[in-house]
Amino acid sequence: MGFYSGEFREWLETASTVDLNAVQGFVLGDFADRSSYPELIRNHSRAPIIALSETRSLEQTLELFTAGIDDVVRKPVHVREILARAEAVWRRVNTAEEKTTIGRLKVFYDGRDPEIDGEPVTLPRRERHILQYLVRARGRRVSKMQLFNAIYGIYNEAVEESVVEGHVSKLRKKLRERLGYDPIEAKRYMGYMFVDRG
Repeated sequence: MGFYSGEFREWLETASTVDLNAVQGFVLGDFADRSSYPELIRNHSRAPIIALSETRSLEQTLELFTAGIDDVVRKPVHVREILARAEAVWRRVNTAEEKTTIGRLKVFYDGRDPEIDGEPVTLPRRERHILQYLVRARGRRVSKMQLFNAIYGIYNEAVEESVVEGHVSKLRKKLRERLGYDPIEAKRYMGYMFVDRG
């Protein structure tokens, strides 16, 4: 989702916590007062902040890092590189929150598969991200759209929102087989919630 700088400030200050938690990273183009935005973003989100640079300038790069930017990327850049950089920053920034243990289940936030009773549960990347998101939000209901936004990015029109149901269904089946119960509660029109029934 893209904004002009003024619109972005307004959105950031009015967006719900759940919507902000769905953001996987902020990419800031070149605009006036860009160096003041990292502090504003950090007041609302821990997601990585990446700045795009038109020219190679050590002075500008150092200024952006000093302002709190996590990474600076020179244009043109492929969106997959931005996603990979955001994921790498996220892993570094969130080392304090390496894992969550709920009963027999351990969920890691550093790219590793979860474990049940010490044995890894092999999951595709999107199922692993869904599990991580639901565990972080455990005890709260998460809508299908919020989950979609967290996994695919806000307003991704290339993928149908209903694909989330398929991912969640496969994830629930794998967890149910290993745990003996389903830790993801699904309610029609209301969404999903991770609950500890162990």
